[in-house]
Formats: sequence, structure tokens, C-alpha cells
Amino acid sequence: MTEGRKPEPNSRSEDARLRAALPDKIAGRVQSAQLVNGRAIIVADAGDMRPEERDVLEAAFKQALKDVAGVEDVRVALVAERKRARIIAIGSGKGGVGKSTLTTNIAVALAKAGHKVGVIDGDIYGPSQPKLLATEKLKPEASGERLIALDSPHGVKVLSMGHLVAPGKALAWRGPMAGKALGQLVEADWGDTDLLLIDLPPGTGDVQLSMMADSKPDGAVLVSTPQDLALIDAARAGQLFEQGEVPIIGLVENMAGYECPHCGELSDPFGQGGVEKFAAALEIPFLGRVPLRLETRISGDAGQPPAAGSGEGAAPFEAIAARIANWLSGKDV
Repeated sequence: MTEGRKPEPNSRSEDARLRAALPDKIAGRVQSAQLVNGRAIIVADAGDMRPEERDVLEAAFKQALKDVAGVEDVRVALVAERKRARIIAIGSGKGGVGKSTLTTNIAVALAKAGHKVGVIDGDIYGPSQPKLLATEKLKPEASGERLIALDSPHGVKVLSMGHLVAPGKALAWRGPMAGKALGQLVEADWGDTDLLLIDLPPGTGDVQLSMMADSKPDGAVLVSTPQDLALIDAARAGQLFEQGEVPIIGLVENMAGYECPHCGELSDPFGQGGVEKFAAALEIPFLGRVPLRLETRISGDAGQPPAAGSGEGAAPFEAIAARIANWLSGKDV
């Protein structure tokens, strides 16, 4: 090398160094990162974001990179090239924790807040979303080889195997077939939907593995009841997402306390506060708790999610949805 000549910077190593300085929830949006004469130039995808969310994202990039060695200035170019909706997986690792009802109500709450939301019923063998979103009698049409998502009465699009199979008919499918079915639901025509929530089946089996390989989520929400047994299974689901490098948005404690409809006395049949303590121990955000209420069950069976209304029944779901929306826009949960 000629004496006095400075070596050319390695653009790949600079790209990696800048990306490494970014929080996971915004690093995935980066299309390119360069450092030129002390100026960090970030090109990032924001095609699914509203104007106010784009402003927050740009500020988050600048804040994260301002103290990186060699960076004197940060310029951010936001582009709108993202063609698929962002995906959030709702998992539990265990059945019977109210995950499907929670997914429905979070989706409705996000739609009320202005997001264009779709729900995929990933529980191929035990679909619940047609009843929860009052679409049991509807059948999706197809455009070419793609299904067209159905519109529910609550401003949320939905697709489920329950829309394709006769009511009450059991599916005797092996795991790979179920995984392929989930892929077809994800790749359907979702119109202008910008956010898909996947209501996953219990466990960490073929459906989850196929999703991770073919339709990797942008983030995951874990759901558990407060007792230790459910938390053990939630931890397994969390490990699956971590192994697949899917950020965990946070944990939700469902069925957290029961108010007797006759005397108003509060009891805790599944324990109290276990999920919040679990989240704190693992340094994972706690998104909130949802009480066990008779009205939630009745309205769910009737296809009228509590989140579609207002007041006490909707409040827990609205609070959790707001925290998820913060995560989507790059804010702290």
C-alpha cells in the first residue's frame, strides 16, 4: 500500500456495524446502511406506516445512531416498497388460555385505532375465528390460485380453515399438510391490509415451524394464564420464536381474576400476577392482563367481540393493542 494513503472503508462491515447499533424492532426495516464522510445514510422500508409513524421511525434511527463511533450526522430515507403486510404471531404453547379470543379482540381494537388489520386462523384443526368474527356462514372466493380474505362486521379481514371445511367436520391431516394450509392463508389476497395477526395453534409443532420458514413473523405476542403450568408452555413457545430470531413484543396475562356476576367478589382461580413476574424475570415487556369475565364468553359466542364496544369490557384489549401499536411504530412498549 502506498505510504500516506488511507485504506478504503469496508462498506459491508460499516453496514453491519450500523445495523448492530439499532434496536431489533427497527433494524429489520433497513434496506441499506452506509457511512460516508461521517454521515450515516439509512434507507429503510416504511410502506406500511402512517405519516406520524414514519416521523417516529426516522427519529428512532437518528437517536440510535447519534453516538456511534465515526457518525457525525444521520440521514434517513424512508421508502414504500414493502409489499406484504407485517405479521404478528399470537402464541401460547398451551391450549385453553383464551388465545383466540384475545387475538380477535386485539385485532378489533387495532382496527378501531386506524390500522388495517387481518386475522389468520392458524389453528387448522380447531378453528375459532369464524364464530368469533361472525363470519361462519361466509365462504371465500378465489382470484386465480389465491383466496380472497373475507370482511367481518368489525372492520377486520379474516381467513380460516373453518371457512373452507364443512362445520363440525374433522380434519385428519398430517403436519406438513397443515403447514401448507397456513401458507395459503398467509399468501391470500388481503387487499390493503397492513397488519396480519396469526392465531397460532397450541404447541411448537409443524404449523409453527412452517410459518417460521415460509412466513416469518415480524414479532410475536405470548399469551398465558397466571399459573406455573401455563407459564412453562409459554416459555417453550418463546424459545421457538427466539431460535427463529423473531422479536417477542411482550406477554399477556389472560383470565387474570374472576368477578362473580352475582356478588361481585373477586377471586383468582388461576393465580395472580404470574405472567408479569415471569416477564420481569426474562426482561420481556408485559403488555397487560385481561380478567376472566362472563360477558367476554357470551359476546365471543355471539360474534360480538367486547373490543368492538366501549367501557370496561373493551378497555383491557385497547390497552394491549396500544402497546402493540407503539412497538410497530418503533416506540417503547
